[in-house]
Amino acid sequence: MLVAWCPDWSVVAALAEADRPASPAAAVLAAGVVEVCNTAARTDGVRRGQRRRDAQSRCPDLVLLEADDDRDARAFEPVLATVEELAPGVAALRPGLLAVRAPGRYFGGDEQAAATLTEALVEAGVWDCRIGVADDLFAAEQAARSVGVQACRVVPPGGSAAFLGPLPVDVLEADGAQGRSTVSLLRRLGLQTLGDLAGLPGAAVAQRFGSYGARVWRSARGADASRFAARQPPPELETEIAFEPPLESVEAVCFSVRTTAERFVAGLAQRQLVATGVRVEAECDGATVSSRTWLHPRFFTSRDLVDRVHWQLQAAGATSGAGSALRSRHASGRIGAPIERVRFVPEAVEPDAAHADGLWGGGGDELVEKGVARVQAMLGFDAVRRPVLQGGRGPAARQALAPWGERAVGLRPLDRPWPGRLPGPAPVRVFATPLPADVLDAGDRPVRITARGAVSGDPCRFRMRAGSVGAVGGAGSAGGVGGALPIPPSWLPWVPVTGWAGPWPADESWWDGGTGLAARFQVVGADGRAWLLECTPDGWQVEAGYD
Repeated sequence: MLVAWCPDWSVVAALAEADRPASPAAAVLAAGVVEVCNTAARTDGVRRGQRRRDAQSRCPDLVLLEADDDRDARAFEPVLATVEELAPGVAALRPGLLAVRAPGRYFGGDEQAAATLTEALVEAGVWDCRIGVADDLFAAEQAARSVGVQACRVVPPGGSAAFLGPLPVDVLEADGAQGRSTVSLLRRLGLQTLGDLAGLPGAAVAQRFGSYGARVWRSARGADASRFAARQPPPELETEIAFEPPLESVEAVCFSVRTTAERFVAGLAQRQLVATGVRVEAECDGATVSSRTWLHPRFFTSRDLVDRVHWQLQAAGATSGAGSALRSRHASGRIGAPIERVRFVPEAVEPDAAHADGLWGGGGDELVEKGVARVQAMLGFDAVRRPVLQGGRGPAARQALAPWGERAVGLRPLDRPWPGRLPGPAPVRVFATPLPADVLDAGDRPVRITARGAVSGDPCRFRMRAGSVGAVGGAGSAGGVGGALPIPPSWLPWVPVTGWAGPWPADESWWDGGTGLAARFQVVGADGRAWLLECTPDGWQVEAGYD
């Protein structure tokens, strides 16, 4: 087995993500405890398992970073790919530690193989890498941990037990909290080395230390039977087509990619997969000039892919950051630069069984999706939109529209507190343009809101100005466009107020030309209808109705 170890990988990955230099003392914390620290921090006395306060007392300049397993795995992926190019069958034991069957016979010896891998890792930007080779994983890992930067240690065949015997039990601390607790117990029992542990009876060790202790006992005796599952490279699912000569018409490109789209879908179907997200790339002169990821509410068919290519090439300003060769189309359907290659790359795939029709055919939702997709294909990508809910205080601010089949982006988060947000239930009708209104108290004085959000008087009656105003409806304040109110623009009669709730004050975007301090009221009239009124510095207005 060959094991490559990149020390303090969590710290390296966290510093790289934060765009910080790798030299200062830094530590990664998990639940307020030092999980990993680098060499500079250890020089100042920081150790794994210390609490935040103890670590900072020993190193006041210590850079504290939060633990993130996903970040560490993402940063370690290029290292795995680098080793995989030289020796297939790589397994990531954990971020910063990988294993592969020693390719010594291919490179002319284990030392030569380790030197070749080290050179490749250094060229990939991994300066601190250490390699160990042994009969089993545990011995190979300890061999890698026992050498310096860019060094290698090869344990002779059958020599794992002799190599591991003199090592202190402190090497088990790399296994985390379980290893640290086991090391503490071994020290109290007077067992200082792995050889001391290996000399004990196996049954007694299993009874006293459990399954973890039994595994360590077998590893210390050089009888570690652990094996790793080498990762399999993912299949090449992307499909592309090259045009010779390059095509300058959108219609010509779409006609030519039909067969490629069918081959792409058929290739996924052979693996019992369907694509719910596909990235379409267009190249010109060897550079990607248009790239966009498309999503689908169900899964892509070949016809859907051709439609996406048509929309992408037709869109004005479809240029990607790679260059500006692709410009907006002309009226004749020609594009600014000839397209020499189109590529379909699956971004999200799912088992086709998850999208199979029911025993008695598809349901109503599937028919609606197919019909909407057909309308979208005829009218254009942005012509069909669906309502989505976003964060906000008022009902109008919580509404947004996204193209059908696309994931809504740029929305305000729903999980924020949003002080001044209205409680439920949500209004049924939200006016596209709020209606002006007047609100009076018992003394026929206009009701006002003070700078502290207090009401000058109880609302007693109100009236609104009606007009042919479009409305938006929906229980979640994110419904579709409703009908108009066919009422001539005039002031409606005064309506006595039988009940009201509020105010819900909110100082909205005063720094960006917003309304400033405003307050919302829920008002019930004598006719039994409820309305949502807003008091702004410019006066009262009706935002929505609870029909």
